Amino acid sequence: MSAPPLPGPLAHLAPLLGDYGYWAVGGVVLVEDFGVPAPGETILLAAGVYAGAGELNIYAVAVIAFVAAVVGDNIGYLIGRTGGRAFVHRFGKYVLLTPERFASAERFFQRHGGKIVVVARFVEGLRQANGIIAGTTGMHWLRFLLCNALGAALWVGLWSSLAYLAGSHITTIYDAIDRYRLYVVIAVAVLVAALVVRHVVRGRRRAAVPDQAAEKDSTEGPAEGSAEGPERSEPSK
Repeated sequence: MSAPPLPGPLAHLAPLLGDYGYWAVGGVVLVEDFGVPAPGETILLAAGVYAGAGELNIYAVAVIAFVAAVVGDNIGYLIGRTGGRAFVHRFGKYVLLTPERFASAERFFQRHGGKIVVVARFVEGLRQANGIIAGTTGMHWLRFLLCNALGAALWVGLWSSLAYLAGSHITTIYDAIDRYRLYVVIAVAVLVAALVVRHVVRGRRRAAVPDQAAEKDSTEGPAEGSAEGPERSEPSK
């Protein structure tokens, strides 16, 4: 069976898939996931179409893409863990990322990072920077690994199965999903911004309570009959 023509924006991947098959799927997904600009999602779709036509095995495509996605993000995590913090402290000031703001972002990510890692798999840009951000902010590696694996499984399962079933109609379906995905991304961004603002406000309130208590103590004089003791009467002459 000859390879089917890939529709629309997937067509340019036909030579790559035709020449390298599974290696192309694994390699492109791998490098995309630690920050290299590469068409990881589109090659997964193209491989699904090929699998639907009998050119590739859909189970092999899914397993290879899943492993490549997890390994790629862990390479990104290692990059962020070893060099990200020093990079932020040295160059962050040029983008208004002060050490205080980075510390606040770090606390936020440690608290909500698991959800972000899962959702980021479906967001262009975040998918590539996902592991680097997690490593830079010091997210625990085992937690990152589990959340990253869950996100990768959902991402690979969705796009490979859709492409496998839809065949040449996948670009129409993908475009429709992509339109709605924009609204989801906006909603997630608003939610994250709200959580950050709440986190900052709570932190300021907690910091203000000790300050108010200290100010109150300083304005109150010593209690009557305290350390100064009772007044001494003048000695009689």
